[in-house]
Amino acid sequence: MTRFSERLRLRWLFPKPTRFLALVSLSTLHHLCKSLVRFLLYQTLPFLAMDNFFSDYLSDDFDSSPYRSHRRFLHDHDHDFAHERVYLLPYRWLVEAEGEADRREGVLYTVSCNSDSDSEILLHLRKEEERHKIGVSSRQYALVPEGVWLRTLKRYNDFNNAAKDVGSLSNAEDCLPELFPLQIKIFVSWETSSLVAKISQKENVADFYEKACDIFNSAYIPVHIWDFSGQTTQFFVNDKSRLPNDSSGQSVKEVALELQVHGLPDSMGGNGMIFDKSQIECSRSGSVSMNGSTDNVPPCITANCFRGSSCRAIRSLGLTGLQNLGNTCFMNSAIQCLAHTPKLVDFFLGDYHKEINYENPLGMNGELALAFGDLLRKLWVPRAMPIAPRTFKMKLANFAPQFSGYSQHDSQELLAFLLDGLHEDLNRVKRKPYHEVKDADGRPDEEVAEEYWRNHLARNDSIVVDLCQGQFRSTLVCPICKKVSITFDPFMYLSLPLPSTTIRTMTLTVISTDGITLPSTITVTVPNCGTVNDLIGALSTSCSLREDETLLVAEIYRNKIIRTFENLSDSLGDIRDQDKVVAYRMQKDTEATPLAVFVHERSVENSGKERFDSRLFGIPLVTRLSNISCGYDIQREFLKLIHPFLMRTKDVSDDYENNDGISERPIEDDELGDTTSAIGNDADSIIGTDDGIHLSTDFEFYLHGMENVKIILDEPLTVTTFSRKGPEVVVLWSDKMLKMYNTSLLDSLPEVFKSQLFAKRIQESVSIYKCLEAFLKEEPLGPEDMWYCPTCKKPQQATKKLDLWRLPEILVVHLKRFSYSRYLKNKLETFVDFPINNLDLSTYVAYGNSQSTNRYVLYAISCHYGGLGGGHYTAFVRYGYDKWYDFDDSRVESVNEEMIKTPAAYVLFYRKV
Repeated sequence: MTRFSERLRLRWLFPKPTRFLALVSLSTLHHLCKSLVRFLLYQTLPFLAMDNFFSDYLSDDFDSSPYRSHRRFLHDHDHDFAHERVYLLPYRWLVEAEGEADRREGVLYTVSCNSDSDSEILLHLRKEEERHKIGVSSRQYALVPEGVWLRTLKRYNDFNNAAKDVGSLSNAEDCLPELFPLQIKIFVSWETSSLVAKISQKENVADFYEKACDIFNSAYIPVHIWDFSGQTTQFFVNDKSRLPNDSSGQSVKEVALELQVHGLPDSMGGNGMIFDKSQIECSRSGSVSMNGSTDNVPPCITANCFRGSSCRAIRSLGLTGLQNLGNTCFMNSAIQCLAHTPKLVDFFLGDYHKEINYENPLGMNGELALAFGDLLRKLWVPRAMPIAPRTFKMKLANFAPQFSGYSQHDSQELLAFLLDGLHEDLNRVKRKPYHEVKDADGRPDEEVAEEYWRNHLARNDSIVVDLCQGQFRSTLVCPICKKVSITFDPFMYLSLPLPSTTIRTMTLTVISTDGITLPSTITVTVPNCGTVNDLIGALSTSCSLREDETLLVAEIYRNKIIRTFENLSDSLGDIRDQDKVVAYRMQKDTEATPLAVFVHERSVENSGKERFDSRLFGIPLVTRLSNISCGYDIQREFLKLIHPFLMRTKDVSDDYENNDGISERPIEDDELGDTTSAIGNDADSIIGTDDGIHLSTDFEFYLHGMENVKIILDEPLTVTTFSRKGPEVVVLWSDKMLKMYNTSLLDSLPEVFKSQLFAKRIQESVSIYKCLEAFLKEEPLGPEDMWYCPTCKKPQQATKKLDLWRLPEILVVHLKRFSYSRYLKNKLETFVDFPINNLDLSTYVAYGNSQSTNRYVLYAISCHYGGLGGGHYTAFVRYGYDKWYDFDDSRVESVNEEMIKTPAAYVLFYRKV
C-alpha cells in the first residue's frame, strides 16, 4: 500500500483514546484505514503488543502522552524482534555472568513435555505466577536476545582470560559448548491457555533434535524457562481472561522461529541433569582486571562449567578484523579502539535501543547509533571473519560528507565526530532547558563547578557523557584591568601538544645599518603559534638591541626584498622553514623617513648576442633617507652600509699582484680597526671625505622602475622624487669593486630552518607528563582569539590558564603530531613515553576529590605510520590482563607489550582504575 506524505493531520480534540481521531488526507480511504488501525492499537496496546506491521500506521501524533511508552515499545521490539536472533542459555550461567538478573523483567514459564511421538516434541509453556517460589535450579533456561548473549559471552571470556593471567585456571581450556540452531514453531493454544512450542525431527538436524530431547526432558525434574527476549509477549498475554474465545478450539497460525542453543551439553547423563552446583569449579571471586580495569566479575565461571560438552575455541572473541574498503584504515583504527572500550561494549551489546533519541534535532535519528551498534556486535561474534563496514561507512558519510569517498582522513577527527554523533543519538534529554551562565561573584570554585556540571548534564546525558566527558577550569585574566574570569567547560578528550610543536627554532641574519658591524646569523626559539612581535623580542635579546634601535624583519627571495613584516601581530605561521629572512637594525628616530633599498647587480659574461648580462647577487641593504640633495648623498649612504665589508689593504694589494680575485676570508671584528684610510695607491678611484667614508666612482646607481634610470651624482635629487615607501636603488658593481669588498658575506643567507633530510637524526623523546604541562601552561590568547573584557568593554588579548577539574572514566589523549599553517604541513615523529599501567594525574587535578581516583591504565592505541598525505593507521588493543593485539585492518595478531610504545602512537585510550 502506497504511503502518501502529503496529508494534513488534525490535533487530538479530546484526551481519551476511545474518542475518534479526525484525519483529512489526499487519499481518504487509505488514511481512514490508518485511523482505524491506530484506534484499535490505542485500545489493545496496554494488553497486547503486536508485530511491526502496525508501526507503519503510526503517525507522529502517536508519540504524544499517554501513548509514548507504547510507541517506544513498538520501536524497540520492531528492531529487536525483527533483526535479532534468540538464544537459549542455562539460566545459572546468565546469572553468574551477568550478575543477579532482575526477574521482574523476565517472564517465567513452567515447561511440560507431553508428546507421544518420537518425531515431534511438544512443549507447553505455562506462565508461572508465583515466581518467588522458584529457586535457581539446574533445569532453568533463559531466552535472551543476541546482545545479551554476546555480552554474557564477553564477560565469561574476560573472566576466563583474567583468571588464567593470575594462574587460577591451570588446566582450563579456552572452550565453550557448541552453538547449534533449533527450528521451532510457536503458537497459542486457546484451549489450554498456554504457549506451545513444537520441535519437529523432520525440520532439524538429527543430532540437534536428539540434544533437544535431552534438554527439554521433564520426566525427572521440571523445566523452567525465563524469557528475557520479549519474544513470547507477542503470543501470550498477561491475563488469561483477556484471551479471545475460540469455539472451534483451533490454534492460531504458527510462527516459525530459529532458536540458537548455547551453553548446553551434548547429553544429559543418567539423571537428566545438565549440571549442578557440585560440577562447577569456583576458581575465585571478587574483582579481576578486564581491559586494564577492575570490575566485579561473578564467581564460579570457569572453562569446566559445562562438563562433558564438546568445546569450541573462543580465543577469537573480540579479535575480528575490519576490511579496508580503500583508505579506510583511519576508520578501522578508531572503531577497534572504541569496540574494546569495556563499558561502551557492554552498553551496545545490551538493549541500547531504549536510549535512542529520535527527537533530537542535533542527532541523526538514531541511524549512526544503530549502525555502530550493529557493527560492534558483529565484531564480538565468536570466530567471525573480517567484516566489511560498508553500511557503517555509508551512514557515516550521510551525516558527515567529509568522510565520504575513499580519501585518507585523520582517525582523531573521525573519533571526535563519532563520539559527538553517538552522544546526540543517545542523549537521554528530549528537551534541553536553557540555563543562564552566572558569574562566580566570589563563590568557591567547587560550588561554581558543580553548578556548571549540573547545567551541562541537564542538556547532555548519554553513555558517552557518562564515560568520556570531564571538566576543565578555564581562567582568563585581562592584561589591562586584571579582570579575572573563571569558567568550567566540559571536554571529551585531551589534545596534547608535543613540546617540539609548542616552540619553533628560527635562524635569521641580522644586518646593522651603522656602517661598522658585520652581519651575524642568530638562531632563536619562539612560540610555534607566535607573532612577529615574539620574533623581534627574541632577536632583540640575542643581539643586545639598544633602546634607541629597532628591527625591521624582511623576507629575501632571489636577492630582493619581497615583503616586510611591519605589523607586529602578523603570525609566524606565514614564515616557512625554507624562507630566507633578514632583520635590519635601524635607528628608531628615523622611522618616519623613507626606506631606501639597495639591490646589488654585477655584469656576467654570456654566450648570447649580448656579451655581458646583468645579474643580481647578495643580500639587499636598507637605510632611512634624510637630507638628500643630490646623487652623492645616495652614494654616501650606500658606502656607509657597505663599509664593514671593505677588505684590509694587504688583502687588496695581494689580490691585485696575484690576480687571485677576492679573498673569501671574512674580516673579524677585532681586525677591522680604523679602516677609513685610503687603500694602496688607488687614490684615483677613492676620494676621502670628512667622515672617513670613501666615495668610489666605480659604483653606478640606478632607480629601479619600468626602466632603470641612472642617478647622476652631481645632479640635484630630492626625497619627493621617490615613492612614499622609498626608492629601490640598483647598484652596479664593477670588477674592481668586487675585489675590494668581501661580497661572500653578502651571499651567505641561511634558511629559517634547515631540516636534516639525509642526516641521521637523534630520536626525540618526551614524557606524556611534559606534554600535559605544555597543554596546561598559562599563555596569551592569539590576535584572532581576543577575549571581550566586561570591564574594559572591548576585546583584549588576555592570558589563559587551563586546569583539570573533573576527570572522566575513559580518558582519550590525542597527541598533536600534525601541524598545519598557511604554507607548512608537518608531522612530528617524536617518541612520547607514556605509562601503560599507571598514568597518575593527581598532581594535575585542581579539585582534590578523595572519593575519585586519578589513576589510569592504557587499553588501546590508535597509531599512524608514515607522513602527511598518506601513511597507514593501525590499533593496539589490550586483551585480558596483559595481552596485546595489533589490529591492522583485516589482520589481527598478538604482540608483546614492549612493541606498543612507538613514535607512531597517535591517540591513547585510558580507563580509570
